[in-house]
Amino acid sequence: MWVDQFISAIVYLVACLIIFLWGHLVFSWFRKNYDFRNELVEKDNAAFALTLCGYYIGLIFSIGGVINGPSAGIWQDLLDVLLYGFLAIVLLNLSALINDKLILSKFNIEKEIIEDQNCGTGVIEFAVFVASGLNIYGAVFGQGGGVVTAIAFWALGQTVLVLIGHYYNLITHYDIHEHIEKDNVAVGVGFAGALIAIGNLLRTASAQDFHSWEENLMIFGGFMAIGLLLLPVARLATDKILLPGRSLADELVNQEKPNIGAAYLEAGSYIGSSFLLTWCV
Repeated sequence: MWVDQFISAIVYLVACLIIFLWGHLVFSWFRKNYDFRNELVEKDNAAFALTLCGYYIGLIFSIGGVINGPSAGIWQDLLDVLLYGFLAIVLLNLSALINDKLILSKFNIEKEIIEDQNCGTGVIEFAVFVASGLNIYGAVFGQGGGVVTAIAFWALGQTVLVLIGHYYNLITHYDIHEHIEKDNVAVGVGFAGALIAIGNLLRTASAQDFHSWEENLMIFGGFMAIGLLLLPVARLATDKILLPGRSLADELVNQEKPNIGAAYLEAGSYIGSSFLLTWCV
């Protein structure tokens, strides 16, 4: 029995590696202007490395939604992996285009990453890919649905990510774009944590067996309501509990050297809270 399981695992792993290679080629095609070797090896461009790392992690999450779940037989599983794996690649790269235009909309992403090597932008790009991958994981996961439901829940989740980007800008009381363009990595780290936290909620909201549009949309809406409360509550908790006597906004934007340690605490509080909520609900 264990021999059969081992052989099946190898077959699935090879199929996933093929999809991963497709994903890399698609990413490279969308970024023809990027010289990967020069940026990573010659220029030691950490901002680009963050972007690339985020894409690979997001791609793994996207593939994970396809392979995780009960087996329908090795041949049907392989067919699903190839079909939904390719769909996941397309959706992940489409997510990046949408997010670059609508979340970080006030400056040129390529210039910030390649010319300025802005790690504040790089860490947000990292989070955008990870959050999008988590969203796609939920959209393609489960039984009872199909390509239509996968695309529908991806689109819903993508809309939420864009709206959360603007919502976060409101609750911070400072302009994220302005400070990111000034190479403020701390602001980028905090925002990145918020995006990943919402991505994790999107994963749980969509990663359900499909029963009916009414039932599944109610579950989705419930998790998004939780997300709207999560961000300000987690931020307040960081202010009052983790940084007693200090203002998080002051630590990030109102001093000569932004406090990146405070940003790590902010990002960690968002991500940690999202996992606690998904385990408890």
